[in-house]
Amino acid sequence: MKTQATNTILMIRPVAFRMNEQTAVNNYYQKVIDGLTSANVNAKAQQEFDAFVEKLRAHGVNVLVVEDTLQPDTPDSIFPNNWISFHQSGDVVLYPMFAENRRLERREDVLDLLEEKGFVIENVLDYTLAEEANVFLEGTGSIILDRVNEKAYCALSPRADEELFIEFCEDMEYTPVIFTAFQTVDGARKPIYHTNVMMCIADTFAVICADCIDDKVERKMVLEQLKQDGKEIILISEEQVNHFAGNMLQVVGANQQKYLVMSSSAYQSLTPKQLEAIEKHNPIIHASLDIIEACGGGSARCMMAEVFLPKEN
Repeated sequence: MKTQATNTILMIRPVAFRMNEQTAVNNYYQKVIDGLTSANVNAKAQQEFDAFVEKLRAHGVNVLVVEDTLQPDTPDSIFPNNWISFHQSGDVVLYPMFAENRRLERREDVLDLLEEKGFVIENVLDYTLAEEANVFLEGTGSIILDRVNEKAYCALSPRADEELFIEFCEDMEYTPVIFTAFQTVDGARKPIYHTNVMMCIADTFAVICADCIDDKVERKMVLEQLKQDGKEIILISEEQVNHFAGNMLQVVGANQQKYLVMSSSAYQSLTPKQLEAIEKHNPIIHASLDIIEACGGGSARCMMAEVFLPKEN
């Protein structure tokens, strides 16, 4: 039976985390933090990472932590969900990455580790050759999967190519739902770099910033797709997206209890009414990720690569 949430999460512990100059060109959520050395930034990111992992484990989430390596230089390795995804079919998908230094994050030993833990890998779908044609699709950053209803949502951007997304959907047997999402940057509307910044799909509900979808026809179409599948739609504002309130992930903890995971910044940006709407479906886990969010321009969801692979009998 297909499930929307998993108990097993892969996370990469950073060793040289910093603001990645190669991704800042179209990730407008990244900020330069004055007065902190690179070593300070990394040390603080490690503290946030470790506390986050501890909190997930305390709720019964199975977190597989892989240590990053100093060489090659991968400042964004803390966000593995962009280069790899793991599926119930036993498929592993490798994705083409926009920033050249992010391509170095791909590691075979991650697959070895999963197999050592008893997970079964049947097949590796590798789209990375598309990088040679400057075509990109950055994993579950670009693609939001409704795994149960077999729909894939994608906001097109320089990091999410329409043709490659459709090819992914054909290969993985998902129905594509395509739109464009925008944010206001210095008074201009610019494409949001990753879909998972402005929407999250859980088993019985979806959190989405409909205001980011400027085209009214597209907006209506996306909301109708979610409603068709019986999702309660919880709307968030663009201001809340700026606090990473769209960057959430549902996970399974102890006793099959589901949780919605987000950063404390996201949590604090939500209204009592929005929190109540979410907590009607599942409790919330939140952790402070301020340095990771500011320098990395990503948040809780980006840090977690969900493992849905089957286990050996």
